[in-house]
Amino acid sequence: MTQTTVTSPASATTATTPSGLRSLHLIRVVFSLIWVALVFTTSASLVSTDRPTVIAAVLLVVYPLWDVVATLLERRLAGTGSTNRVSTVNMALGLATAAAMIIAVFATIGTVLLVFGVWALLSGAIQLVVAIRRRRSVGAQWPMVISGGQSVLAGATIAATSASATSGLSTVAGYSAFGAFWFLVSVVALSVRARREKR
Repeated sequence: MTQTTVTSPASATTATTPSGLRSLHLIRVVFSLIWVALVFTTSASLVSTDRPTVIAAVLLVVYPLWDVVATLLERRLAGTGSTNRVSTVNMALGLATAAAMIIAVFATIGTVLLVFGVWALLSGAIQLVVAIRRRRSVGAQWPMVISGGQSVLAGATIAATSASATSGLSTVAGYSAFGAFWFLVSVVALSVRARREKR
């Protein structure tokens, strides 16, 4: 996007946010797909009664930490205001989840799934709030609204079935894959909106 006239810092933030969000969402898609591939190739067979392997433990701790980094980047793109307060809560939640996961990986996959499920539920609710608030300033947020709602439902399901003998890390890999899909849809939606605004 090329603009030579900037009327205020706020307008500059609004102008660059859609493009920045597209780039960030693409990065999140790539990370999620790599993470899912690693889980499926190294740890998909682990079930609730198993203890996490070293590789599985690293993957499980890294996932919420990456979400904290991505939220921080998204926060810078979105500017100041109430969304920043929400993102602060989200980053604190991600750090708390990483800390809880460090403890959980020394127990069983069932414990890990419980931690992951609670985090997915709460972070999904936060994503839902952020997407709804961002509709007017950025637009094309319906994929993130759907993704947030889906995360709430998936998180509740993962937590509720964490002790089931059939539950395993393939469940969270599937959750991450769906998240990557909705981030990709968001990239397309933001691109379509940007093209319409240029016309």
